[in-house]
Amino acid sequence: MKVFITGATGYVGSHVALALSRAGHEVFGLVRSEEKAKGLAKQEVTPVMGNLQEPESYIPVAEQCSALIHAAVDGHGDKVGLEKKTVESLLRAAKHGPQPKKFLYTSGVWIYGNTAERLVDETTPVAPPTFVVWRPGVEQMVLKASHVKSLVLRPGCVYGKQAGLTGHWFTGAYKEKALRVVGDGNNRWAMIHADDLAEGYLRAVESGYSGEVFNFTDRSRATIREMASAAGRAAGYTGQIEFVPVSEAAKAMGADAECLALDQHVDSRKAVNLLGWQPRHGGFVDAAHALFAAWKAHS
Repeated sequence: MKVFITGATGYVGSHVALALSRAGHEVFGLVRSEEKAKGLAKQEVTPVMGNLQEPESYIPVAEQCSALIHAAVDGHGDKVGLEKKTVESLLRAAKHGPQPKKFLYTSGVWIYGNTAERLVDETTPVAPPTFVVWRPGVEQMVLKASHVKSLVLRPGCVYGKQAGLTGHWFTGAYKEKALRVVGDGNNRWAMIHADDLAEGYLRAVESGYSGEVFNFTDRSRATIREMASAAGRAAGYTGQIEFVPVSEAAKAMGADAECLALDQHVDSRKAVNLLGWQPRHGGFVDAAHALFAAWKAHS
């Protein structure tokens, strides 16, 4: 099928676009620059020059596709306003061309808030921290759209390849010689490798489901202290980890700091049972040396 994806050169979107292309789909990816467009073309993904701020730059292509995937993250300006504008624009595009379109919206497990040892799934009421307090409203905008086959995907903390949030540990340990962690390090993130997540998107877009929410997390349960220590060892770091209180980190990072200190236990058996999806990567700690080498090659 023809698939349009925002954020096609971003951390999540690039892996999703490649997985779709490898599976034989005709993929169109939104991209800002000619240089990044060349990178997409190398992966047999058709670049669409434009940006989220100007929906007219991508709407004509989106209208001609059978599936729309919003995987972009834009941290500039009014992020919340732009997110809503983009979803509204894609939902309008979904009314034209092949019908009915499938629309996959990228959310995230932070929406559950702090779960500690309590296992949560897609039926659990959400309790989003301030940084993503707006996200449930956007999810509902997507799920209630009657003219599309809508799915909301909630990935865990993505790692692997370019490294995502875990790349900050490698940067600190290898380049800055100062490895810092927000919080006391005893919390656990719900994790997912970039390749496993991309496989989840592929299975979701090829499925017949609509109006559903899917979590995508692996089964690892290492603490942040254990993962950061593994990152340090892989990078040859011999110093101590600095644990930064959330209140202090928030002075520099804002509300994002609270999310980094969340303690979460998220169940993804719905994706396993309904989509036949299985995470193949066992977790960050055991693969830390290979993950560091990948991060270093990307840096």
